[in-house]
Amino acid sequence: MTLPLHELIAATLSATSVWLGTRRSPWCYPAGLVSVCVYIWVYFGARLYSEVLLQCIWIGMLVLGWWRWRHHLDRSGHVRVAPLPARDAVLHLAIGIACGLALGYAMATHTPAALPWLDAMLTTLSLVAQFWQNRRHAATWSLWIAVDLVYIGMFVNKHLFVTAVLYTGFVGLAAKGLRDWRRAAQMQENAAG
Repeated sequence: MTLPLHELIAATLSATSVWLGTRRSPWCYPAGLVSVCVYIWVYFGARLYSEVLLQCIWIGMLVLGWWRWRHHLDRSGHVRVAPLPARDAVLHLAIGIACGLALGYAMATHTPAALPWLDAMLTTLSLVAQFWQNRRHAATWSLWIAVDLVYIGMFVNKHLFVTAVLYTGFVGLAAKGLRDWRRAAQMQENAAG
């Protein structure tokens, strides 16, 4: 079986983007922009329509995130980590779940989507994770770990094996990001206090 070149390119760019994100580098955003443009094609071919929608939304979120991060860099050129109040986290997750249920219903009712409910829930929770990343919260990495673990199974089910391997790597990168961002937040707190 030959692997589709466009899936390999998208996976490589996506991995680069996440790796740069774990390092708190604003260059994660341009790499992510190119990656999502290629992934639109990959997901459309797999009939994962919520993922296609997600990639389109990513374009706007990545532009916004890049702009935001560029205004919150430390002296070394890395983004400063911001705290996430528990109340906000619960609210954002509740909105993500509610939107996932609504999108799942729409996809199940109005499209021939392959996995409408699962795809929709992963889509909306990914948006919450990206929202947290744009706002520089270390908690983004915990949510990415949970979402990416489920994504792995979905991509194996759809025979998107390169993407499944990519998401396995994302789990490791997210664990690194969580550790490194927590460490950076602690260093910021120590420097301020």
